[in-house]
Amino acid sequence: MANPDIVIIGSGIGGATIASGLAGSGASILILERGEPLPATPHARSTRSIFIDEHYRPKEMWREAGGAAFNPGNYYYVGGNSKFFGAVLIRYRKEDFSELEHFGGVSPAWPFSYDEFEPWYSKAEQLFRVRGTLGEDPTEPFHSIPYAFKPVPDEPPIARARAELKSLGLHPASLPLGVDIETWLKDGRTGWDAFPNTGQGKIDAQTGPLTEALKDPNIRLETGAQVDWLETAPDGKSIAAIHYTQDGAQKTLSPKLVILSAGAINSAAILLRSPSAKGKGLANSSDQVGRNFMNHNSSAMLAIDPRRRNDSVYQKTLMLNDYYLSDGNGGKPLGNVQLLGKIDGNMLKANVKTMPKLVLDFMAGHAVDWYLMCEDLPDPESRIMVDGKEIVMQWRRSNMQSLEGLTKVMRENLRACGYPIVLSRPFDKRTPSHQCGTVKMGNDPATSPLDPFCRAYDHQNLFVVDGGFLPTSAAVNPALSIAAQALRVADYLRKTELAA
Repeated sequence: MANPDIVIIGSGIGGATIASGLAGSGASILILERGEPLPATPHARSTRSIFIDEHYRPKEMWREAGGAAFNPGNYYYVGGNSKFFGAVLIRYRKEDFSELEHFGGVSPAWPFSYDEFEPWYSKAEQLFRVRGTLGEDPTEPFHSIPYAFKPVPDEPPIARARAELKSLGLHPASLPLGVDIETWLKDGRTGWDAFPNTGQGKIDAQTGPLTEALKDPNIRLETGAQVDWLETAPDGKSIAAIHYTQDGAQKTLSPKLVILSAGAINSAAILLRSPSAKGKGLANSSDQVGRNFMNHNSSAMLAIDPRRRNDSVYQKTLMLNDYYLSDGNGGKPLGNVQLLGKIDGNMLKANVKTMPKLVLDFMAGHAVDWYLMCEDLPDPESRIMVDGKEIVMQWRRSNMQSLEGLTKVMRENLRACGYPIVLSRPFDKRTPSHQCGTVKMGNDPATSPLDPFCRAYDHQNLFVVDGGFLPTSAAVNPALSIAAQALRVADYLRKTELAA
């Protein structure tokens, strides 16, 4: 096979979106995806299959630093983790691009401002056909282009919850979502949050940008292709070859440009496994590859009123950012609150195995289910490492005081709204769905592996475009920020590497 001009490793949000941004450029582009397309089977809408039987979880095991193995919720399909995402496509707030003091320390500034990045957010929202509305959320930053689609409507119990929060003087707002709700519900009356998208109801990396990219005959997708390592030219200044395994065979490609978009954890692992002169892996003269791993501090919170049923089907239409920039009393930031997809007894049973299913069904049927999310701050000792083929995670959580504060204030708010029982439980390392920071971008090659356009300082033809480039996690879902940067980098490549 002739070597393509560009190889993109991974078809998740970063890889698929940059491919769409390069469509029509005339470059020959190959996307290597280790997974296969998700098949449409009854498992896709079965809470028992997904949450109890764990039908879709990967077979691999990662290790904690120190030895304990665990099975990560990291999915390998065409479209990557976005096939299971909650479809929340929200912008970082403008303040997130500047240095921001938290209870647990300082969140550093980005290498460029929100105003410079804003046009790419607008383009990403259009590409993912985001449903939303402006004017409800006081923290909402400037939008140069309004949402093209109205928000997904609240179901009656959620409209009631919105009114209850407003009565406390709070500002509940519609979640910006990549969901065509009518199409989603035609395939089954369930929520979409953590459900695999086997149709067209969610606009994920596959159904959105990848579909657009593959309309270009110069862009191809190969599945079942797991990249093992990258090889540099003799001078070490560029990537000479990609080594990958497909159908049990070892294969090699030598493109002009390599775009690594395997996800923050796997991209770091590929770089760390790749041979280098100093034995620290590639793109790593700063010794920061794999470091600064962030994965939001988050909890599920159930607000239960035994007197009122919640018969919502999908539920996930509301967010609250009143505590995003301060604790509500002039103190430091807490975080974002948003609804989870509607839970049921099977979902609870997966986490509370000793309680009778009948009790769990009653709880789920009378609960409004919330997701509390706080910023995890970058720390060089919070890191991804490799031991041969194994991935080792040393996640050092930070800023937990914010999660404690957000849990406390939301428990008080929900009780004031009339829910006498409020339960919460933190998410753990088995859910690395918001992984970021492991190959961060910055202005100084001594402290950052990537420049502000995601080019590796050490290797001129290598770009890393996934959650790894994020210098901060903020306290909102990262998908839209990854997509916006992917479009920005694609535009940069068109103007520089592909201009001739």
